[in-house]
Amino acid sequence: MSTAKTEKLRVFSLGGVGEIGKNMYVLEIDEHIYVIDAGVMIPEDGMFGIDMVIPDVSYLVENKERIQGIFLTHGHEEHIGALAYILRKIKVPVYGTKLTLALADELVKGEGLSGQVSFHEIDGDTVLDLPKTEVTFFRTNHSIPDSVGICFQTSQGAIVHTGDFKFDQSQLAESADIGKMAKIGNEGVLCVLSDCMNAEKPGYTISEGIVKQEIADVVYNAKGRVFAACLATNLVRIQQIVQASIASNRKLVIVSHPTNKILDIAIKLGYLEIPEEIIMPVNEMGNNDQERIVVLTIGTHSQLMTSLLKMAKGSHKHVQIQEHDVVMIAASPSPGTELTVAKAVDKIYRAGAMVVYGQKKIHVSGHGYQEELKLMLNLLKPKFVIPIQGEYKRQMALSKVAKSVGIKDKSIFLLDKGEVMEFTRGEAKYGGKVFAGNVLIDGLGVGDIGNIVLRDRRLLSQDGIMIVVVSINRGQKTIVAGPEIISRGFVYVRESEQLLEKANEIVTGILDQAVRDQVMEWSSLKLKIRESLNQHLYEKTRRRPMILPIIMEV
Repeated sequence: MSTAKTEKLRVFSLGGVGEIGKNMYVLEIDEHIYVIDAGVMIPEDGMFGIDMVIPDVSYLVENKERIQGIFLTHGHEEHIGALAYILRKIKVPVYGTKLTLALADELVKGEGLSGQVSFHEIDGDTVLDLPKTEVTFFRTNHSIPDSVGICFQTSQGAIVHTGDFKFDQSQLAESADIGKMAKIGNEGVLCVLSDCMNAEKPGYTISEGIVKQEIADVVYNAKGRVFAACLATNLVRIQQIVQASIASNRKLVIVSHPTNKILDIAIKLGYLEIPEEIIMPVNEMGNNDQERIVVLTIGTHSQLMTSLLKMAKGSHKHVQIQEHDVVMIAASPSPGTELTVAKAVDKIYRAGAMVVYGQKKIHVSGHGYQEELKLMLNLLKPKFVIPIQGEYKRQMALSKVAKSVGIKDKSIFLLDKGEVMEFTRGEAKYGGKVFAGNVLIDGLGVGDIGNIVLRDRRLLSQDGIMIVVVSINRGQKTIVAGPEIISRGFVYVRESEQLLEKANEIVTGILDQAVRDQVMEWSSLKLKIRESLNQHLYEKTRRRPMILPIIMEV
């Protein structure tokens, strides 16, 4: 427990609660602010054309002089993907483990911030003496190496962020620091922010030892080529596939997205071992015994499925999935990508290959199940619990787990984004709300797409668009050209000539009336055209296309 007297603690989320991804949590110790993680989220249904979603950090920008640093728990995109965008607005130190910082550095380089960020490497034994707190870290077991939980010591007790974790005794190299967790718990934990991703699942996660054996069996028993697809950040899974390839005396062909540097970074830093002699260039695949090849396909969720679909359809530049191939998909679909995964599996079957996905234990989550969550809570013995990193149903599931180990219902807080918990003299209460929203990234645009643009895209996707073009001489108050009606995504023009002719008549009538009345006010004309066409088209088609009148002045 810190000896520095802290009068008030405030904890809230700018992302990561009530949703999957976009993790960002804020701890205020009196006047000082500490930020944990800065992640991205895969766009939800209805976010047409959006590449990714990041937290709105308006609150942090307004209070940037108070921020002491950003602390990263591990290197997954859901936890570090927004870092470059946020560091453009907030110049603060960034703390993380060796691998996490290497991945973060690659991200900021890609956004033109190379050399402008102050990175500070930490490990499980690091102790940081910062204003009003002592920050320590503990190793956790996750699907990417160098994952940690973070502990902020205060005079009211510790605030602990568990990071993403599970307890897997077969991963000795990345074993969780259970002793340190217990020590933190014995010294007094005021509040724990706990991973709740798998809080609905009873029991324990399957051991990586079992997964390793299952993968080895699939590779060994395959009669043809083996395609192994997994996330680029799941270095544990990649290493298992490499080991299975070596044990089966197969060559390894690596197919990765050109922008994906994770593999190179992990090999360079020693977190991944791939002997050079087993690697085969992709352009040499046809010259070798096909039964002695493993094709490792890595990338993000979307990159993985896109590559597999292209391979199955025969449109991939280098590799095609063929009859007698075996395809292992060693990844869980993230929320919103289930349909894409199902389509990819279907296409692979159509190509004549066998798919290993779901029916064998070739993949396991990096997040703990109920018994592991109970173990973490029993080790830390917190007074208060805040479930994080999941939708409301997962937060609710963790609250039930917490109650099962003796934590009172009134000591568990299911927060929404921006909702603040205040701790004073060891007691908790709701402390209002700060602004917490989404910033949408589309191409090079950051935050320039809002609800109105998304609404328009949604309308265009549903009923299409009708554009009405007319040229008017305002001085003479006459129609020079038009109206011309252009339809896209609304009706098939050749089969809807009568409908469009009637629409043209309606617009012509409105314009003639305007000429007769000597009224050439653009806004009122456009409104009249929109309302009249909307009513007519809905009566005839039960559709509501976006109607866009364009009046040009000559």
